[in-house]
Amino acid sequence: MQYTTLGRTGVKVSELCFGTMSFGGEADEKTSETMYRRCREIGINFFDTANVYSSGRSEEILGKLITKERDELVITSKVCGSMGSDINDKGLSRRHISQQVEASLTRLNTDRLDLYFVHNFDEDTPIDETLRALDSLVQQGKILYPCVSNWAAWQIAKGLGISARESLARFECIQPMYNLAKRQAEVEILPLAQSEQLGVIPYSPIGGGLLSGKYGVDKRPDSGRILEKDSYTKRYSLDIYYEVAEKFTQYANAQGVHPVTLAVAWVRTHPAITAPIIGGRNIEQLTPSLEAADFAMSAEMRAEIDALAPTPPPATDRLETQV
Repeated sequence: MQYTTLGRTGVKVSELCFGTMSFGGEADEKTSETMYRRCREIGINFFDTANVYSSGRSEEILGKLITKERDELVITSKVCGSMGSDINDKGLSRRHISQQVEASLTRLNTDRLDLYFVHNFDEDTPIDETLRALDSLVQQGKILYPCVSNWAAWQIAKGLGISARESLARFECIQPMYNLAKRQAEVEILPLAQSEQLGVIPYSPIGGGLLSGKYGVDKRPDSGRILEKDSYTKRYSLDIYYEVAEKFTQYANAQGVHPVTLAVAWVRTHPAITAPIIGGRNIEQLTPSLEAADFAMSAEMRAEIDALAPTPPPATDRLETQV
């Protein structure tokens, strides 16, 4: 396992981050432990969770697993999603953030979170209110680095500007969606991260299974996240995604590489990326993602894979000026 520095924090993290979204849901406690142990065996020290994953059960399982080696690990969690039926039990208000960080710390059996992500954008709460709440948690030592997931580049940039103006702890890591089929992050989010020295840990590097080799223009598996979850069905509803999946699978097969390994390695080798978030329902499903840690992707191969999917236009949409 290779290690890299997370943004400008000085913290060294493995070049793969293990996401525990399946813990307590698609993966029972025993299966979750098997996957965790395998990650530790190959040197992963970076683990991502969220309060909403399995309604807190993911944090509870991960909390049990990390007890004896907490100081060796970099642990993340998130806040924003609904955690109950109360009208205020969601969002990025100081009230909700203060309540949820305590609940996450308890479930994870730890005294601090290394990275704490705002999980989505909250239109009802001013950005400065959220940033002040996060800064307060930094001052208390309950979180070390505020982070952000699923915000647009302009929202992240606005947040960074407010933090600089008000001398607040700034976002140090972002978590966007990024895979060969979903390349929007290349337009503004990844350039912003490089410019501002932000860590980047993208989720869904295999597109919810789209790039696993199981999907094509006229090919679907019997089961899978895209078929079973409405959010994924909508996310990958366009025909072009299945055309990309088919071409990518053919390319991977021609190279003699598992499509999952190749998909994760492609994300990992983008210069803005710190560590892709990988996951799985079981150890068999996880294994090819783990193998991406040792896969050497040449610049030529990356360019060939790039050509399999449409490149999003630049932010200004002035294609005629590009040379």
